[in-house]
Amino acid sequence: MAHVLMAVTGADAIVLTDGTAHPTGFWAEELVELHRGLVAAGHDVDVATPGGVRPTVDPGSLAGDTAALTDYLASIDGLLAHPRALADVRDGEYDAIALPGGHGPMVDLAADADLGRLLVDAVDRDAVVGVLCHGPAGLLSAVRADGSFAFAGRRLAVFTDEEERQGGLGDGSPYLVESRLRELGAVIESGEPWSVTVVNDGSFVSGQNPQSSVATAERLVEVLAAR
Repeated sequence: MAHVLMAVTGADAIVLTDGTAHPTGFWAEELVELHRGLVAAGHDVDVATPGGVRPTVDPGSLAGDTAALTDYLASIDGLLAHPRALADVRDGEYDAIALPGGHGPMVDLAADADLGRLLVDAVDRDAVVGVLCHGPAGLLSAVRADGSFAFAGRRLAVFTDEEERQGGLGDGSPYLVESRLRELGAVIESGEPWSVTVVNDGSFVSGQNPQSSVATAERLVEVLAAR
């Protein structure tokens, strides 16, 4: 059994390019499927957020027939209501770190020094890291003391710029996660917009979008099983 830290955004709004605040948070399907897959495989999952704040579910992720998602979130409400603070997590404490998306990670996780510290440590000891959709925004925090990006040269999938234009925040997005990661030296391997796309680079697993949630969880479980 692995001990997994799920690093979740604590943001509940993102400021758009026109200066307005847009409600956000974590994307329900992504957190649910990552958590469900890991727990079903026998792994222990803790949740941590910046400052230990209770994470907010992105209201857009609960549009339509989402009763199954809301039921699952209710079943883990105790876990979400009392997350750890990222600052309290020690280097090497977890076997794996998982980052679900939603636009929230662009707001806080992208610049969170404690998450960055934990991710750099994970890379250095080849611990498992799994990211999904906008979750890779959290990778932007992983900058070493010498200014280098810890995930430079690593292959990954991320919510693409084209998907952001088609069905995300569009021109209102304060920045584009795919482009930012490319600029830092990450190797982006994208599928078609809205396709199920998962990239596995050694101990590093990434999924492109909400449609890739289940497949990303499955691959993460496979990688952990092989450790």
